[in-house]
Amino acid sequence: MPRPPRSPTHAALAVAGGVLVALALPPWGCWPLAFVGIVLFELSLGAQPTRRQRLTRAALFGAAWFVPGMMWMWFLTPPGYIIAAATFSGCHAIAAWIAPRGPWRVLGRPVAHTLAEALRFSFPFGGVPLASLPIGQAAGPFLSIARLGGSVLLTWFVFQVGFAAGALSGWARDRRHGPGWIAVVGLAAALVLLPLAAVAPDGSGGGGHRSLRVTVVQGGGPQGTHAVAGRNDDSALVFQRHLTASHSIVAGSTDLVLWPENVISVTRFVGSDELSEVAAEAQRIGAPFVVGITEDDGPDHFLNAQVVVSTDGTVTSRYDKVRRVPFGEYMPLRGLLHAFGAPTDLVPRDAVAGRGPAVLDLPDGTRLAVVISWEVFFGGRANEGVEHGGTLLINPTNGSSYTWTILQSQQIAASRLRAVEQGRWLAQAAPTGFSAFVSPSGDLFDRTGVSEQKVLSHVIVERTGRTWYSRLGNKPISALVVLILIGTWVVPGRAWQRTRRLHDDSASTPSADVAADQ
Repeated sequence: MPRPPRSPTHAALAVAGGVLVALALPPWGCWPLAFVGIVLFELSLGAQPTRRQRLTRAALFGAAWFVPGMMWMWFLTPPGYIIAAATFSGCHAIAAWIAPRGPWRVLGRPVAHTLAEALRFSFPFGGVPLASLPIGQAAGPFLSIARLGGSVLLTWFVFQVGFAAGALSGWARDRRHGPGWIAVVGLAAALVLLPLAAVAPDGSGGGGHRSLRVTVVQGGGPQGTHAVAGRNDDSALVFQRHLTASHSIVAGSTDLVLWPENVISVTRFVGSDELSEVAAEAQRIGAPFVVGITEDDGPDHFLNAQVVVSTDGTVTSRYDKVRRVPFGEYMPLRGLLHAFGAPTDLVPRDAVAGRGPAVLDLPDGTRLAVVISWEVFFGGRANEGVEHGGTLLINPTNGSSYTWTILQSQQIAASRLRAVEQGRWLAQAAPTGFSAFVSPSGDLFDRTGVSEQKVLSHVIVERTGRTWYSRLGNKPISALVVLILIGTWVVPGRAWQRTRRLHDDSASTPSADVAADQ
């Protein structure tokens, strides 16, 4: 079997494909480029690449995708950024290596690379599911697929369409390994998701639902301000900015006031002056406040929570953040890294992971599904809140440590994914941007600018229904992807064995002339 020629063109196509996938991500956000990028990646691989060609070209594709797409991580940990980009590129190199060649690659490559993405959604250190294909599609017309199978299914859709289109475009040049009907099956399986998503449950449920007016407060201020474990010299200023902005809310004009993550930094919130000031505002406005707090928990740990302050000044509900940011809110492998001389003092204290369900209860009985900041990138966190009865989603966050807007804009996209997956309204509150409201269909309302002080208000309708993704989660889709990958190896393998047996039988059967002579 002839090998494809070694040419720098193939490497260039792989790099170009990765760059286009990165440009589909926020803040650039040109969603069609993801499909074009995967077409170029397929053309760079070809039908019959060697193992070495698959590994190197997929690694180049991944590097060109993740180096720009995860640039936000540089402001958190430069060594971690380099390691993460290399690791995730390596995952896609392995995916290209295990995917089949020949016609069945049109089905095998999409599922192999989907598995690579599903892996990095949860590994290492709980996963880093940013710069993903679904985030790049949050502003596109295919977002509704998320209500069927979440980020994993939407990832497969983009890969399947891109690889099939690439294989068909290359068929004219090399018909020996043409995808034929297999490509048609792959495209049909992907495109059938669109009408299915249009008629699938959207989370609205039956009967009428109560509406409430939610007010989001963004205190404003500069970007790129680093806090140590949620505490810095500007913590009092951050609190004051949000308190000042809240003074503009007219009494009786809202049902709920939402503040961002950890804008209150205290030793203990209950009994603090900060609680008294928030309670006074809650009483004046006539609505409960949901505020983000950071508390001390001994010399080596701290707590990151969102709490409900009622109009009588009582803390009536609390949720402690479960998913912590590795190298930001805690230092993984602290002892080992310290022994090697790593700067573990950049995170001197570790956040204590919460254990309760992802919900907050308002005094009137309304239940909120809550994902604090980093948790919005994980579909399972929002799903847990809805499973426990959350009728709307809130995402209090704090991205003020990061310069530029790569992380912040990708978080808005993740909020749109979570809203569609769960069929819920979502309110996002950030101290310096971005704050916004997201409808259950993923539409974005009232997004703030960076660093501005602003108060947003929107009427939200509570919803009690469940989408298919909300009921099934990621496991069934991931299992199906694994089965398809296995099938793309087993089915052509059996066909090859049948062909070989027929050839052997034909070679061993004497011809008619020989039989007559005998």
